[in-house]
Amino acid sequence: MRQVNIEIGGARYRMTTDSDEAHIRKLAAAVDERIQALGPAAKRIGNAQLLAVIALSLMEEVQAQSATLEEMRTRTRALLDEAVGDIDGRLAALAREADEAAPE
Repeated sequence: MRQVNIEIGGARYRMTTDSDEAHIRKLAAAVDERIQALGPAAKRIGNAQLLAVIALSLMEEVQAQSATLEEMRTRTRALLDEAVGDIDGRLAALAREADEAAPE
């Protein structure tokens, strides 16, 4: 575990982590960007409320991404099932053709 100093919303924090320092700084910068995107409103609300707003925003994004991922998985399964069915059908047709062409 190591100590990493980060800054979010103008406040400095010392984090103890076993994650890569650059990764933690990147995450902190992403949170800070969200705070900056709120504009002057971010300065008028307390840190706890600001944290709640950012956390809700991040969870909304996570849920949307999860829904998109599940939709992609479902579509991929359907496409794979269709492809396998097409391949099976073609292989069966080739087997029939081979049986018909075989001398008796």
